[in-house]
Amino acid sequence: MAHVLIAEARFYSHLNDMLLDGVRSALEAEGHSHETVTVPGALELPAAIALAAESERYSAYVALGVVIRGETYHFEVVSNESARGIMALTLDGLAIGNGILTVEDEEQALARADKTRKDKGGEAAKAALAMLALKEQFGIG
Repeated sequence: MAHVLIAEARFYSHLNDMLLDGVRSALEAEGHSHETVTVPGALELPAAIALAAESERYSAYVALGVVIRGETYHFEVVSNESARGIMALTLDGLAIGNGILTVEDEEQALARADKTRKDKGGEAAKAALAMLALKEQFGIG
């Protein structure tokens, strides 16, 4: 079974709790273990995963966070750069599920974070496991 690191940018606690519930439920349903680490914001998620990968303790990773559009350009920077950082790590061979929500408002975030609605946390966990299975299929790791 896999040991998965959940890296969360805990900026909106109530939304993160919902995402975490989905991730943990999906992983535990498949019999996988997990640990959670918290970072200040979505921009720090790629660095946290890169640092954790150096430890070689984890089989896969799930990045969680919520970025809600505001009145400034900061939304685009955080959305684009966190996604770019996660993508760079996947291209380096890490099995990562990207569960960073980038939304217009809190209602969109609630719909996506809620395990009984869109369950983007659970989907991110399943994506990480699918990428791990693909690595194993190719004999990597």
